[in-house]
Amino acid sequence: MESVDKATYPRQKWPAVAFPLFLIATAVTAMQYKIPTIVVPVMQQFQIDAYVASWLMSIFTFVGIVFSLPIGALARAFPPKRIILAAAGLACLSSMAGAFSQSVELLLVTRAFEGVSLVCVIACGPIVIQQCVDPARTGTASGVWMLGGMIGATLAGATTPFLYNAVGFQGLWIAYAAFAALAGVVVALVVKVPASASAERSGGRRDADSLAKEDLRSEFNVFFKPNTWAFFLAFGVFQILLLSVLSYAPTAMQQQGMDASLSGFASTLPMLLAIVSSVAVGALSDALHRCKPLFAMGMLAMALCVPILLTATGPLLWVASVAMGLLAMGVPTVAISAYPVILGDPKLMTVGMGVLMLVQSIGQFLGSLVPASLLGPEISNWYLCAGVLCALGVAGTVSILLCRFK
Repeated sequence: MESVDKATYPRQKWPAVAFPLFLIATAVTAMQYKIPTIVVPVMQQFQIDAYVASWLMSIFTFVGIVFSLPIGALARAFPPKRIILAAAGLACLSSMAGAFSQSVELLLVTRAFEGVSLVCVIACGPIVIQQCVDPARTGTASGVWMLGGMIGATLAGATTPFLYNAVGFQGLWIAYAAFAALAGVVVALVVKVPASASAERSGGRRDADSLAKEDLRSEFNVFFKPNTWAFFLAFGVFQILLLSVLSYAPTAMQQQGMDASLSGFASTLPMLLAIVSSVAVGALSDALHRCKPLFAMGMLAMALCVPILLTATGPLLWVASVAMGLLAMGVPTVAISAYPVILGDPKLMTVGMGVLMLVQSIGQFLGSLVPASLLGPEISNWYLCAGVLCALGVAGTVSILLCRFK
């Protein structure tokens, strides 16, 4: 690895960076979503109830809240590409250990380590793109990289039941371990970090050492500015609305008479359409040299579409699902592209990605908690829930319009 870090490489063409990072993001995200479609047989195998089984998924959100900031700080001390490779190794070893777990406690521990690997990849991917890709194409590269999370979730949902029936629990976990290992090898061989980026990181680390003796707050003051908080608020609200749809829209549709499989398709259709919108929005932001109009458009689309997906049926529901996929699902791409401008200093992207991942994790946590508290014990207050989420979406739209960036 040292020879790779010290060699001198020009900035690469964006596909050579974006697609390997997309592959590793797909692998670790698929690990996160390998539980939901086989939760019943897993409960039977480990003799656990639904509450304990829910932690096999919730542990990822919890790990994100706890480890986002430390991993952001870690990316300041070590090359982000190396952290991604370590994350691929950790994901592989964790899934292998999970394959041979004899107790749910051990399985839960391995899931937590898989969650750590996911946070590492999400936090460091944009930094590697910033280091390796021409600034004029970072939006396009970010759009492809962001697809990893969406494709990973879809891939896991589609293939996990088939693999479980074909090779069983151990074979399934080993297959995911092999996927992570393969993705790590591709990143190691294809992505080349310029020597200038390594030198800049070293300089940033020396700066951090001296600032630790002087005044760290002066460097990190940007994280306490109202403009940054306005950006975080909008990004966090987006995560709340997205998780609300993924977690509760199928139930809302089924209560109104929709078939279970069709409700699952309708609620995940925006994620599938994101394959188009994420890349298209990234390329459009590069062409326009602007992110703010696309961010605001996406937030407004979320504010209008999410309530419809929780309350409507028939053609209106499908219109909202398609509109959310095409207009709103590009928000993560433009948020990542705009974030360096919000921070102002490229060296802050290391710690900054940790902070952004913390915002994302808290938003996802609230995306499960807020609707549950509004819907009530009988899961019936859909119009109240839809109204509150719509208001949150409007607040997020106003927040990003007030935020100062292009």
